[in-house]
Amino acid sequence: MSVIKNRYEFVVLFDVENGNPNGDPDAGNMPRIDPESGHGLVTDVCLKRKIRNFIETAKEDEPGFGIYIKEGVPLNTSDAKACTALGVKSDDKSLKAAKKNDPTLDVKLRDFMCQNYFDIRTFGAVMTTFVKGALNCGQVRGPVQLGFAKSVDPVVPQEVTITRVAITTEADAEKKGTEMGRKYIVPYGLYRCEGYISANLARKSTGFSDSDLDLLWQAILNMFEHDHSAARGKMAVRELIIFKHDSELGNAPAHKLFEAVKITRNEDVALPRFYTDYSVCVDEMPAGVTCVRMG
Repeated sequence: MSVIKNRYEFVVLFDVENGNPNGDPDAGNMPRIDPESGHGLVTDVCLKRKIRNFIETAKEDEPGFGIYIKEGVPLNTSDAKACTALGVKSDDKSLKAAKKNDPTLDVKLRDFMCQNYFDIRTFGAVMTTFVKGALNCGQVRGPVQLGFAKSVDPVVPQEVTITRVAITTEADAEKKGTEMGRKYIVPYGLYRCEGYISANLARKSTGFSDSDLDLLWQAILNMFEHDHSAARGKMAVRELIIFKHDSELGNAPAHKLFEAVKITRNEDVALPRFYTDYSVCVDEMPAGVTCVRMG
């Protein structure tokens, strides 16, 4: 597999209809918003989780496509696999001693983790076992980075009251036949997320390849297709706009490429409720940059 040789930036447009795209646990799971502007927010962590989930579903732990940040699997369990493969113990003292005997241990452990875990190869990771063992490979910086997604227009979260016939306790069941509950929704919101891919970091650090890149595009386009739930409502990726540079270090500043993507609400729309209520256009690209639109 050849490591990517071009720098990329990308813009992801996705929307939500009558759902909660990313609840805030500090606010009763209310949809995240910027309190000053009212624009909706979705964290990078939330979006990376969707991408990881798709990779896990599509590859099912195929060799080279494991998921490091995974529910129910402690991180040090995965770290220990790398140590076992290299014939060293994973406790702090053993790692420090092994490092003295083999100065290249850092690189060997990093390469093992990157080769076996797609999300480390893509996003990087902090591997606590190696950090505690005083190894330099404990923190791997990945070539793919995402920012927060932000809604194009302000959103107005709504609290919906619901009733349920399943009573929590027998004592409560003797007193009442239903219980009240609530859920938060965003009636409609179109969100925009911006991302970066460094060919330089891919070459120097994780080995993120062209085939990994194709899989990443597929994961982004389908990250909500296998994650539907009543709480999230109707969510869909509407478009993926990719900027490919002709070189490893890039041919134009990222912010200028992001500014080239213009999203405007149609003139006859007062309250947007559909993706077709917006128009999306991309300005002409500077020399050395190619724009590809997928979706």
